[in-house]
Amino acid sequence: MIEYKVVETSSVTDDELEKIINEWVGTGWSFDGIHFVVRDASRRPSMAFLMFTKEKGEGRRS
Repeated sequence: MIEYKVVETSSVTDDELEKIINEWVGTGWSFDGIHFVVRDASRRPSMAFLMFTKEKGEGRRS
């Protein structure tokens, strides 16, 4: 069975996204994808949701 983890960030910079990905991959999660939230008034994302997966029962971190 697959377990999912969603991490939300309002700091949508390359450094912050790399930090989040490296942190969760380092704890056993696999990076699955990213969803950006863009407002009509700006092309720059205002938020991002990063998705991770792992097999249920592997080490757990909330």
